[in-house]
Amino acid sequence: MKVFITGGVGFVGGHLTKSLGQDGHTVHLLDNFKRGVQDPFVEDLVGKHQVKVINADLLDEASLGALDDDYTHIYHLAAIIGVVHVLQRPYEVLTANVRMTENVIALARRQKALQRLLFSSTSEVYAGTLVHMDIPIPTPETTPIALTALEQPRTSYMLSKLYGEAMCNMSGVPVTNVRLHNVYGPRMGMSHVIPELLFKAWKAKDGDSLDVFSAGHKRTFCYVSDAVRMIRALAEADSAVGQTVNIGNESPEVTIGELAKVVVSTVGRELKLVPQPATAGSPARRCPSMRLLDKLTGVQGQVGLEEGVGQTYRWYHETVFEGQGKTAQ
Repeated sequence: MKVFITGGVGFVGGHLTKSLGQDGHTVHLLDNFKRGVQDPFVEDLVGKHQVKVINADLLDEASLGALDDDYTHIYHLAAIIGVVHVLQRPYEVLTANVRMTENVIALARRQKALQRLLFSSTSEVYAGTLVHMDIPIPTPETTPIALTALEQPRTSYMLSKLYGEAMCNMSGVPVTNVRLHNVYGPRMGMSHVIPELLFKAWKAKDGDSLDVFSAGHKRTFCYVSDAVRMIRALAEADSAVGQTVNIGNESPEVTIGELAKVVVSTVGRELKLVPQPATAGSPARRCPSMRLLDKLTGVQGQVGLEEGVGQTYRWYHETVFEGQGKTAQ
């Protein structure tokens, strides 16, 4: 296989590259490095495997026009994400994400032997359904989609992903859309619940208090290596062409308060957990149905929450907390 990955030095992209590189595939990563970093993790991949990093912008059609035309698989993971960006520049989030997807589809259309275009969507597409109607838990991909208010900045991101799914479905190329649910692990950036809690617990001293926002809200979490196995299985399965599939775990469903206990135990602190108000816009429950993924691929999550949080902490402790290293977003 010859693989092209947008946003390739980012969190999921880096781990996907590692998986593909270890299997001997040629991998080209495109990133503009506005959020991603070419850290030792990526540099190690380039040194050991058939990995090439391309510093370019997906909004630059000329740069994309100069790319190869013999990719067998294209993974489109790049997007403007993050609450800060969504709230401060929603118009750019909406329009740039759509333009990037349009340019990637154009690249896919000129490939000579493309087997799959995989588009990375989000669990945020269910946000409007949570607001306007009863949503089934676990949530299947067939759940009707409703929109949040169009004047709300947060709508821009989920709308760009829904529009992207539709664009890919109508593009005429073999496509699979994936909706990621609470994927976590090394290199994911600090503005996410697990790294944030790990950092707060690491900084605290025994006897201190640890504020836990949205403590009663429930989630299921998926370790990044499991997510990569799921994504690859879908991209390489003929049965997944034309499908939109959840990526994540159906169980165990834990509260953020329970997650905080796992974090504190992992770090080895004696802390008092103090529940705080729910974060604005945070859904009370988020849990994907994984029946379709199981039907199409048979792949299931293998890394338990305690094990995954432990592996995540060891990386952050060595690389970021103590090492002062950078992490992809």
